[in-house]
Order: sequence, then structure tokens, then C-alpha cells
Amino acid sequence: MLTPGSIIPDLTAPDQHNQSMPLLQRLGIQGAVIYFYPKDNTPGCTVEANDFQSLGAEFAALGFTVIGISKDSIKSHVGFCTKFGLQFTLLSDGDGALCQAFGAWQEKKNYGKVYMGIVRSTFIVDAQGMVRKVYPSVKTAGHAAAVLAEVGRLQAG
Repeated sequence: MLTPGSIIPDLTAPDQHNQSMPLLQRLGIQGAVIYFYPKDNTPGCTVEANDFQSLGAEFAALGFTVIGISKDSIKSHVGFCTKFGLQFTLLSDGDGALCQAFGAWQEKKNYGKVYMGIVRSTFIVDAQGMVRKVYPSVKTAGHAAAVLAEVGRLQAG
């Protein structure tokens, strides 16, 4: 997994509008919150997306964009955004290149079954693409608010 001080990979993936551009061009004036999640329209992922959406104006006021990334298709992202009114960018990482590069694609275990999957994780990145903070193995409850508070602390400090 990328660590603080690392520079994010400048890979390209399409968003829910089927527009592709390098990840570094998607950063806000001050940076971005980039979060990886397993699957659209699942309970935890929906809570997380709705929480980031509800705090979207606060992130924008600090100069940060919010970018969600999963391996779901563009069509799935369109439906997810429409269903929940999501206004931030969702990237479709179909080939898993972003998941691999950030270290979010890992071995997981569930009921004794071992498989590879996306580990819910979040990265706060500055405007130059440097990772400032990493949240590995995220629990959704209160996560977006904690990330917003950390972005505020980083801006103040």
C-alpha cells in the first residue's frame, strides 16, 4: 500500500461520464481524497459514498476533490450515481491497475474463503500528488467525517 510521502501513480481510468484523464489532472486546487471501495450498491459502499457526498461542499471549500475507485463498470457507476445523487468522480478501474498501484488489491478472507479483492482504503493526496495520509482497512461509520477533519488539520498545519 502506498505510504505517506509517496507520489501517486499517474494512471488513467474512465469516470462515470466515460471521460478518461490522468489521475494527477483530477486533483483539486489543494489535492484530493481518493478512496477505494469494493462494489457499487452494496450496504457499506453506499454508506461511504453517501457520507462523502454529504460532505462534498466542505471538501470543495478546502480545495479538495473526492474520487471513488472500484473495479465496477462505467454503467454500474452511472446507476450508482443516479440512484444516490452522487456528484463526485467515480473511476472504473476495470483492469485493476489503480487498485494494484495504490496497494488496495489484496488477499482477503471471508468465512474461511481466501480470495483477492479491494480493501476499503482512503488516501489524502496534496495538489502535487503526494500522499499525506493513508487509511487502510476502513470502517465506513464516521469515516468521511474523520477524513474531512484530517484534511482541515493538514490545511491548517
